[in-house]
Amino acid sequence: MNTPHIPRFANRREFLLRAGGGFGALALAALSAEETARATQPVVSNPLAVRPPHFRARAKSVIFLFMEGGPSHLDTFDPKPELTRRHGQPLPPSFGRPITPMGTGGNNLLASRRTFRRYGQSGIPVSDWLPLTAQCVDDMTILRGCWADGLNHVGSVCQMNTGSILAGRPSLGAWAIYGLGSENQNLPGFVVMTDGGEPNGGARNWGTAFMPATYQGTLFRSGPSPILNLRTPERVSAEQQQSTLGLINRLNERHRQERSEDSQLAARQSAYELAFRMQAAAPEVVDLSREPQRIKQMYGLDDPQTAEFGHRCLLARRLVERGVRFVQIYCGAGSAWDAHSNLEANHTRMCYRADRPTWALLTDLKQRGLLDETLVIWGGEFGRTPMTEGTDGRDHNPYGFTMWLAGGGVRGGMIYGATDEFGLRAVEGRLHVHDLHATILHLLGLDHRRLTFLHNGREERLTENGGRVAEAILA
Repeated sequence: MNTPHIPRFANRREFLLRAGGGFGALALAALSAEETARATQPVVSNPLAVRPPHFRARAKSVIFLFMEGGPSHLDTFDPKPELTRRHGQPLPPSFGRPITPMGTGGNNLLASRRTFRRYGQSGIPVSDWLPLTAQCVDDMTILRGCWADGLNHVGSVCQMNTGSILAGRPSLGAWAIYGLGSENQNLPGFVVMTDGGEPNGGARNWGTAFMPATYQGTLFRSGPSPILNLRTPERVSAEQQQSTLGLINRLNERHRQERSEDSQLAARQSAYELAFRMQAAAPEVVDLSREPQRIKQMYGLDDPQTAEFGHRCLLARRLVERGVRFVQIYCGAGSAWDAHSNLEANHTRMCYRADRPTWALLTDLKQRGLLDETLVIWGGEFGRTPMTEGTDGRDHNPYGFTMWLAGGGVRGGMIYGATDEFGLRAVEGRLHVHDLHATILHLLGLDHRRLTFLHNGREERLTENGGRVAEAILA
């Protein structure tokens, strides 16, 4: 007798009973899984308390120098002799027609006008636009095989910061604080500094999305007072301030007990407490007046063109020196590196702005014995095309570009990965943004596959469903 693969029901009531029982079992299983996940997650009264890494960390902190707008790898760290030889010729048909925002896939090739010299014992070539940064190549791993998914700035800046071209995911710095906590409870664990403009996408680039808001970045503004309202008014005593804060906390805590899932309220309470502690600790950190004059000159604070970025690089050193976990500094917020035309003038200006402060930061960290435990990252959201846009510009290129890492457990004096002979696509040692993030977390002692956050029944992670650690660049 053949048994039908579809069960037969005597009536509609039996069907609903059996089907409903199955759905109930699914719901019960889901609830049980969530309860188990909550039970196995450690209860931390202070969400910013220091937590142990998954394994021995090579870096304690990160400084991310974000060149927003997309610096040209072809004119800085990835020289292409073949591009020079074929200047003015069309891109060979064998390369296909790459999709670019401005449709420059069929335009002629544009040679770099820069001169490249070899620096350090490693002999790594660097453009004459970055002569000071070039002196630090023996401490760097140059990643020439980077690639990403976004074509335009908003999505690409978002992906470099959060792992996705779409909004709604926590930032890299937030994941680091969530996984490791903050070593200095009197300062923010995650600090962001811009040069006056707003990065494409704004605060979501240092936000927490579905994670508790406690882990979001704290924005330090430009100028001599980077933290607004830091100083207590003279008419308010320390006792009055502490009493006020205590009352606010008691009221908030009473309110929060009935709303345990409201992470925004918990974050607000934590922020009030941190703000009070910062009133004692932060003024000393942001006050550069006690820095020796030679250090200020080293960072370019005496030059109007480098003073802005130099000030923030020096402040970044002071922050990591005091236990701040993650510092991100934007150079050119608002896509100032975006050279669709007049590449020479644009990059001459932007490279000059970034070169001395970057060199000073690396040199200063090394002289103080901090570079080994501080991972410095340099790069933008993508590179530029080898094809010309107009007569003297380059379009966006997410298919192959360069970033570099220094200190914090990476091998110095190393080139990893490569683009093709024109610099259009990454062809060797390819590192997607997820791979870069996985490697950064690894250097901090975190396994990107184990650093998860339960959201809507799914264990979310920074690298989504991908990411591999670039083992070859680890010291």
